[in-house]
Amino acid sequence: MKVLLLNPPNQFKISKTSRWPEWTKSGTLYYPFWLSYATSVLMESKHKPLLIDAIAKNLDFSSTLEKVQDFDPDMIVIESSTPSIHKDAQFAEEVKKISDAKTIFAGRHVTATTEETLKSFKSIDMIARGEYDYTILGIANELDNGSNLKEVTGISFRNNGDIINTPMRPLTQNLDEIPFVSKAYREFLDVRDYRYALAQHPMLQLWSSRGCPNRCTYCDYPQVFTMHTFRMRSAKNVVDEMEYIHKNLPNVKEIFLEDDTFTIDKNRVFEVCNMIKERKLKLIWSCNVRANLDYDILKAMKDAGCRILIVGYESGNQQVLNNIKKGIALKQAEDFTKYAQKLSLRIFGCFMIGLPGDTKESIEDTFQFAKKMHPDMVFFQQGVPFPGTEFYEWAKYKGYLKTQDYSKWFDETGRLDCLVDQPGLSGEEVKKARENLMLRYYLDPKHIFYTLRRNLHPFELVRVAHYAKDYFAFLMLKKLKSGKDNGKAKTPLIHHQHEEMGPFEERLLE
Repeated sequence: MKVLLLNPPNQFKISKTSRWPEWTKSGTLYYPFWLSYATSVLMESKHKPLLIDAIAKNLDFSSTLEKVQDFDPDMIVIESSTPSIHKDAQFAEEVKKISDAKTIFAGRHVTATTEETLKSFKSIDMIARGEYDYTILGIANELDNGSNLKEVTGISFRNNGDIINTPMRPLTQNLDEIPFVSKAYREFLDVRDYRYALAQHPMLQLWSSRGCPNRCTYCDYPQVFTMHTFRMRSAKNVVDEMEYIHKNLPNVKEIFLEDDTFTIDKNRVFEVCNMIKERKLKLIWSCNVRANLDYDILKAMKDAGCRILIVGYESGNQQVLNNIKKGIALKQAEDFTKYAQKLSLRIFGCFMIGLPGDTKESIEDTFQFAKKMHPDMVFFQQGVPFPGTEFYEWAKYKGYLKTQDYSKWFDETGRLDCLVDQPGLSGEEVKKARENLMLRYYLDPKHIFYTLRRNLHPFELVRVAHYAKDYFAFLMLKKLKSGKDNGKAKTPLIHHQHEEMGPFEERLLE
């Protein structure tokens, strides 16, 4: 059976697998890693997979449809996201005009809104719920054999007007049995198409564990997709894949461990680090962590080639942290930062504003805390109440959610809009504060001096220049867009064929 795994086109260059699926002002673009994991499983089966990332390749609707026709698949797997679901379903409608292939949607959004999605979009034949590596293989096997789809766990589909939800597929416990995702990248993708603003380019993303036991109310991955049951690959399996990448994808300069939290099992972290050193692998890697690590584990990571720590500080106000069940004290975050900076580990600090209980005063607390921690790079983002999360249910119950129309979740620049109006703190105020905090942080002479001093190496200067170019291009395009509208109806900033852009805007995007 021919299976097309597709990241369909969008008017914005968004990372649907990112925790914040939007067009970033830093030029970051994630791999379609869940589609890629499903592809790697199919590569070891009797089926013929093809993985296409239309967003990474800047393909529009018509060009992507041509590729669909050329491959002539029996089934098409599409990963969607909350702000892109309408566009993705629209693309599936166009597919139905040229193909008899079954359309299967997957991802966090459709897992959280399964029945709503099937009722809203007739172009979607089926939904693969949760982690879907082996679900897709099961569907392909049943369709190929003409058997009963009700035998496939973890799917939902229509049957004579009813929606059938088969039992949830048990979570894969032995993650070592899943083929390396890097093999699918090597076969079907170009590592140069993907970028993380603070990482060396090209970089590569993989998961060394799944699930997170922490209970942060805003994070949809463990609440909807990977769940709260922590499962991990063995240290040997992780380092084996790192070594495979080192030997077979020599252009990759940095490996990013995309786990919800890489450092949950600290003993395994020490094992991974020791094994990297024992094999004498000269690797550069980075990972997501919590701000509760001590000096010893950070030193082991640094000695084994760790370069960047992506950490969710979230807020500089302890009450707000308690409201979102972060489980971190500000003093812990301060100690963690001190240890990491002593070891010259780079920090990408993520902060959120507009969280439950936030006020203008607590937002300023967050900014001052960010200045005190002084990460190499910061991200001030509004809290987004994704479906399936406690944050979403809270905002909906309180009547604070501005819209449940997912087609309105992007603003005109392709960024997630500020969707929560709390008493005394409107979404519009959060939006203005978000932009203001970013400029206050990055234009601070102290930060500019610190950045230049920390990035004297020619490669690092190039990376910083690339990030700065993308950021200021974003600001300029936003200003151009605002001036162009000036009372007119707003239209998307970037279209498939850029029909509203002039040469100047086009050059800014190059």
